[in-house]
Amino acid sequence: MTVKRILIAVVVLALLGAGAAYGWRAMQGNRLPAGFASGNGRIEANEIDIATKYAARVLTIPVQEGDLVEAGAVIATLDTRDLEAQLRSAEAQLRQARRARDEAAALVAQRASEADFAAKEMERALVLFGKGHVSEQRVDQARNSRRTADAALDAAKSHLASADEAITAEAGDVDRLTTLVADGVLKAPRKSRVLYRLAEPGEVLAAGGKAATLLDLSNVYMTFFLPTDTAGNLALGAEARILLDAVPDIAIPAMVTFVAPRAQFTPKQVETKSERDRMMFRVKARVPEALVTRYIERVKTGLTGMAYVRLDDTAVWPDWLESKLTREDSSSPQSISPSPPRGEGRGEGDAQRDFAENSARSADQSTPRSPLTLTLSPGGRGDTPS
Repeated sequence: MTVKRILIAVVVLALLGAGAAYGWRAMQGNRLPAGFASGNGRIEANEIDIATKYAARVLTIPVQEGDLVEAGAVIATLDTRDLEAQLRSAEAQLRQARRARDEAAALVAQRASEADFAAKEMERALVLFGKGHVSEQRVDQARNSRRTADAALDAAKSHLASADEAITAEAGDVDRLTTLVADGVLKAPRKSRVLYRLAEPGEVLAAGGKAATLLDLSNVYMTFFLPTDTAGNLALGAEARILLDAVPDIAIPAMVTFVAPRAQFTPKQVETKSERDRMMFRVKARVPEALVTRYIERVKTGLTGMAYVRLDDTAVWPDWLESKLTREDSSSPQSISPSPPRGEGRGEGDAQRDFAENSARSADQSTPRSPLTLTLSPGGRGDTPS
């Protein structure tokens, strides 16, 4: 019995030793070398609100949450029958204004002919008066007729100008109503995924009411936070790698496109309280659009993971942060612009100066799975620190 217990103890100790050795090797294998930094965050994308321009009743919403829609796809249609009736009325008034303009043009031609005849009559009266064949009264009558004809011609020209302005006004009204009718069909501005369906057929939406919210999948990125000393050495356009919790064995290439110009406290849902006591800089690492396009059917947002950035251009990425995706990306030209999106950040020189200023203030305060198969949840607007 004693021998059996000894054998069991030896086996258990051997298993524990093997497990410890394996864990130690795994930790050593995933150790981040010098010249790199990391932070945890989540995959996000910009949200696009599809809203109405005016109050109207919803007729149809052909999309469902989670649908992938192309640019120009119909998201919702509104009831525009009243606007269409106004448009028909405006078009009729435009036709009437054009006919009135034709009449005014004909009247100008008539008055011009009368003015020309009156001018010739006056010339003949002056010639006859010089020869003594007509009286001065006859000359005065011819002169008065000419002045009357000239005044009538000026009035006809004024009516013609008014008719032209009326046509311009009616045409503008037709264009306005045509645009409003066209705005009754809400379309996707770019290829995106339906995040929320916010209205149903039959509901009346106010001006600016949201019918749906889309995710712009052309700009997929991970938001994470870095301390002051690290962010100060991070350049816009620096290479990055993303490891998602769902697929931790596949490194996704990315590029730093934004570094916050001001430090802030890290949100509580991302870091622990001890880490929130330090001032952190918000950073965005964007996934190449070509890679997103390749896996567009699977791309979603919301999954958490780790982002790794290279601070030293001479540093070599460790093997566990390399994958087929990173090698393909390194062999193709970069298509990501390192400029900050939507004006949230500034250039590299400005950001570095801000880092230096905020550092001082911070010290004082002190079914194979695709690598982009993510969990659907809102993203792109959760950057407000708590």
